[in-house]
This record gives sequence, structure tokens and C-alpha cells, in this order.
Amino acid sequence: MNERDVLLNELAQGLRPMSEGIDWFDGLGQEAQTETLLVLRHHCLQARAVAEDATESIRRAGLRPTHTPAVLISQGRIDGQLAKIAALAPLDERRKAFKLLIAVLAIADARRRDRFCSGGCSHWWHGLSAV
Repeated sequence: MNERDVLLNELAQGLRPMSEGIDWFDGLGQEAQTETLLVLRHHCLQARAVAEDATESIRRAGLRPTHTPAVLISQGRIDGQLAKIAALAPLDERRKAFKLLIAVLAIADARRRDRFCSGGCSHWWHGLSAV
């Protein structure tokens, strides 16, 4: 567990406002932003994100269906599409990708928590509380 992973999970769980997450993300250099998007992709896959999460993730992220990350997540296998989203280079696309991947993580992890962790678990991120 590191500060970045704690922050990302707090954002996904609604324990921190997205505006705080965007400010944090914008303060990172391009390399750190790319690394963060790759970590988020990994977290989404670990939480068992599925293609059916796309529409709700787009809505929660506040993206238009025509935004590049929204178009990408709506097409093809989720693992490949999340990789393409994490690899977006322009700053405005990385910011949209960050918001979308947080939304995907929120949806997938909530489902995972309901299905597999409702009776308790050892996932450290499921023990986070509001800051």
C-alpha cells in the first residue's frame, strides 16, 4: 500500500471528492500521470471490470459518449480497451481517462465487494474511511 493507491481507492469509494483527485493528478508530471493510469487499469482488472460497466462509468465520469476514452471503453474487450485508455497522451485526454478509470474502479470494486467481500475480507482498501 502506498499513498497513491490509498488516494485512488478513496476516490473510487467516494471518500474524497473527484475535484481533489483531479488537482492531484494535474500536479503530476506526464510520466507519473501515465504510471497512475496504468496502475488504475491494473486495479480495474483486479476488481474484475466488465464491458457492461462502460455506460455507467461514462456517466459517472461526466464524459460525453464522443470523448475518446468513452469511445474506447465502449468497443472491444475491456482489458485491451483499458490499456488503450491508459496510454492516451494529450493532457486533456489523460484527465478524462483518469476520471473514467476511477469510475470503472468504483463500479467494479463495489460489485466485487458485494459478491465476494460482504461477509468480511482482508483487502486493505475495503477498510478505508473518510478522511
